[in-house]
Amino acid sequence: MSIKTFNSRLLIAMLLGVCVACGTATRLSQSPDSTPYNVLFIAVDDLNDWVGFLGGHPQAKTPNLDRLAARSMVFEKAYCVVPACNPSRVALLTGMSPHKTGVYYNANDMWKSDRIKEKAITLPKYFSQHGYYTMAKGKLFHSAQGKRAEPDQWDIFHHPTGKSLGKHPDKTTNILASGMPIEGNKDKNFDWGVIEEVFLEESRDFKTAQFAAEELLKPHDKPFFMGCGIFRPHLPWYVPRGYMEQFPLEDIQLPPIKEDDLNDVPAIGQKMAQGLDPKSDYQRLQRFGKLKEAVRAYLASMKYADDCLGVILDALEKSPHKDNTIIVLWGDHGWHLGEKLHYRKFALWEEANRVPLLIHTPGMSTGQHCRRPVSLLDLYPTLTDLCQLPANPNTDGQSLAPLLKNPNRSWDRPAISTMGYKRHTVRDERYRYIQYEDGSEELYDHENDPQEWKNLTKEDGYQSVINQLKKWIPKENKQEVGKVD
Repeated sequence: MSIKTFNSRLLIAMLLGVCVACGTATRLSQSPDSTPYNVLFIAVDDLNDWVGFLGGHPQAKTPNLDRLAARSMVFEKAYCVVPACNPSRVALLTGMSPHKTGVYYNANDMWKSDRIKEKAITLPKYFSQHGYYTMAKGKLFHSAQGKRAEPDQWDIFHHPTGKSLGKHPDKTTNILASGMPIEGNKDKNFDWGVIEEVFLEESRDFKTAQFAAEELLKPHDKPFFMGCGIFRPHLPWYVPRGYMEQFPLEDIQLPPIKEDDLNDVPAIGQKMAQGLDPKSDYQRLQRFGKLKEAVRAYLASMKYADDCLGVILDALEKSPHKDNTIIVLWGDHGWHLGEKLHYRKFALWEEANRVPLLIHTPGMSTGQHCRRPVSLLDLYPTLTDLCQLPANPNTDGQSLAPLLKNPNRSWDRPAISTMGYKRHTVRDERYRYIQYEDGSEELYDHENDPQEWKNLTKEDGYQSVINQLKKWIPKENKQEVGKVD
């Protein structure tokens, strides 16, 4: 470790002190002295279900995520609204479903949706209108909206600072830092490597976490809603020194992959997976012998994001606000690393849609797990409910407060995810059903097939299951709105 890194970490340790057990309040929606709850709202970009507290990848190192999980409600079956950054965040932050707004893809401009323009009040704006001081740093809205949305939707928004991990000195016009050739525009961001000259404490996500830590250590004369957007493990998987080495390449375990996995998938699903295309991520990685390197790079990026989260949690445990702050941590969508012969998100299967979701509410039992299917669309009404704000009638989700009180209560709503016009998936506690715009279908039984290897739509005995799940497929499907100018 360099002297510079050691001194920086020592300074942080002196500032934050040693972690102590977090105190608890006594009631669900109010702190002990009747002051309103604060909200710490943490987004982690492209974080899939490999985290330790979900029993994901056996080599994942997520001690801080696991530490937060130990004092939170863990929603084991939490799903994004759209498996893509922009529409997922638009849905969560407006509380509106994509099939009603027409925001399906990363390039769609939320402000060109009539429904959003006429009826939406974003989550931070709603809290601001009800007496909260709202502040944020990092990625909360997607970059497609960010330059316009972020400053306008928060009382104060801080753009990311610190040294970027977005460019690598070894990358050239033709060769990625990973050593793979660049064969198209899509390849340019699918890269990984160590940036030796950037120290952890100088990097952007660390600076974003440090902002949250500093604000948590301050007194505030109003309740606050603080957003903190951590960018990794989003591509490219460039990390500071010391991270790749934690995951020896020869020991890396690949996720279960079935080479004929797409044989029973409809043509539209096969095209979505892209795994049969020689130019696809999966085929390229396999051809160049890079499958293990990609998994290692993702695990290293997760560990980097987890270390940044640790700065926030350490500060909260020393904070005057530790006993009356709700913590919500969420990933905006999942990420495939070869499952269904697919990489990235942009698909309707489990790995693209399952997300980590943790909610810590003072005064509630900690470390519990809820196995009911829930959606990120539910976060808007949940937070207004917990903070005793009037419900926003223009949101589509349902408050999770009853599940926070009793995670085993009856819950008859599945989670619905959408990836494009008339492309939907319904996930209940056992099954995943997919319907594409041409009517083609997939059905998977997670009790017996957690990898979604066998499409049951042609099997006998499942029509009643299909019919029941099909009832949840949205009937209203707005056309895609225009792109950002």
